Amino acid sequence: MQKLDLIKYKIVPIAEAKRFCARWRLKSEKVVFTNGVFDILHRGHVEYLHQAADQGNRLVVGLNSDASAKLLGKGPNRPLQDEETRALCLASFTYVDAVVLFDDETPENLIKELEPDVLVKGGDYKIEEIAGHEFVQAKGGKVLTIPLTEGHSTTNIENKIKNG
Repeated sequence: MQKLDLIKYKIVPIAEAKRFCARWRLKSEKVVFTNGVFDILHRGHVEYLHQAADQGNRLVVGLNSDASAKLLGKGPNRPLQDEETRALCLASFTYVDAVVLFDDETPENLIKELEPDVLVKGGDYKIEEIAGHEFVQAKGGKVLTIPLTEGHSTTNIENKIKNG
């Protein structure tokens, strides 16, 4: 199997991600979940995902589909990269174990399906603003925020390209 095929193996539909999570939990591995658009990968994303992965044994990334990303109102040209490209980039990180596309505005339904032990979002969120926080906490899981890497965002990069 070629390396690219191994990376694509991590991009899975919800049903397969649910099976992955169940197998990992049977082996007493802690499943961490985070989500986002991850439009143009940058240092902030790399550091954030690495810190998220450190919260458990397995990291599942919920990726907003193109349709879902449009619902977030980040601008008419966003996402800049299509969902397949964004998923492939995320799956290439060794510390990302699965990437799951979702079409809803929030990943709450996906979180309920996967039942992660830890739910992580960026420090620009308050715990009570994080989709799925009540569900994860009710099941005895943890909900955490990770500080953002200052000066590194897709919006900053987009502005730099536009304005020179």
